[in-house]
Amino acid sequence: MAGLLEVRDLKTYFFTSQGVVKAVDGVSYDVAPGETVALVGESGCGKTMSALSIMRLVPKPQGAITGGEIYFQGRDLLQLNEEEMRRIRGAEIAMIFQEPMTSLNPVLTIGRQITETLEAHGAGAKEEATERALELLRMVGIPDPRRRLASYPHQLSGGMRQRVMIAIALSCKPRLILADEPTTALDVTIQAQILELMRDLSRQFGVALLIITHNLGVVARYADRVHVMYAGKIIESASSREIYQNPRHPYTLGLLRSVPRLDQPRKAKLDPIEGQPPDLWNLPPGCSFSPRCRFAIERCRGEVPPLREVREGHHSACWVAESLGQRVNR
Repeated sequence: MAGLLEVRDLKTYFFTSQGVVKAVDGVSYDVAPGETVALVGESGCGKTMSALSIMRLVPKPQGAITGGEIYFQGRDLLQLNEEEMRRIRGAEIAMIFQEPMTSLNPVLTIGRQITETLEAHGAGAKEEATERALELLRMVGIPDPRRRLASYPHQLSGGMRQRVMIAIALSCKPRLILADEPTTALDVTIQAQILELMRDLSRQFGVALLIITHNLGVVARYADRVHVMYAGKIIESASSREIYQNPRHPYTLGLLRSVPRLDQPRKAKLDPIEGQPPDLWNLPPGCSFSPRCRFAIERCRGEVPPLREVREGHHSACWVAESLGQRVNR
């Protein structure tokens, strides 16, 4: 299937007084039309910065996209001027930010924030935009939508604010939605509702989703493919089923062992990853994960492992990837 989004060797760096922070360091992945892809990893690994790079919203002047290509429907987004990029944001690529309370404008009503997006992209007159806003609020499951149009963000619950963010993202019928930790601040029941809603709407309208999360448990049910990031790089990539059944990187295995499982005894303890993520301006030599890895060999501490195919459609950046499955009793 032809790619809707193709990211090739993307590099996004921050130039600070302490040195160069390689927030995204040579990342490549693609998203097909209607597909759900997950970027997974700990905080600070580069997931969000990868999405902001696609939207050309990297904070300046410290941050800059220093290399790579981002093709969306055959156009390299990095070659477009700011006006061309502004027409794409919201209309063709939408983003659901991590915390709706800080993303929604506190002094504008919900209705105005939805219609503002529609009017900015020429989606109809004011009356048409209002009717479209009502339709969107009904679509995302907000009760009494006409009354909610006049509400302010602080008058809504966290789950309802997140539904409003989804409504805004869907307002101009984009081809791709970037969802940055869309369920972080919500309780477990509301998390499931939001994820089910996003999946259903994606299937209904054929919208591709790029879900950014730190929780592998979140994407088990919803993602077609998973890319695991660590220290600015993708270190494992495979289908969702393959990642869960046959992880081939110690970091992915650590993430899986950090998630509670229903098939384990009630008193079974979680097995967290020891240590802390590395400073991106002072990465260790060799594999960035080697100081925290219980399977590291001498080669890991001196040579950076490339992302290579270890099984059909399954890529891993680990020198012991082939033997990991036999050595680990999952």
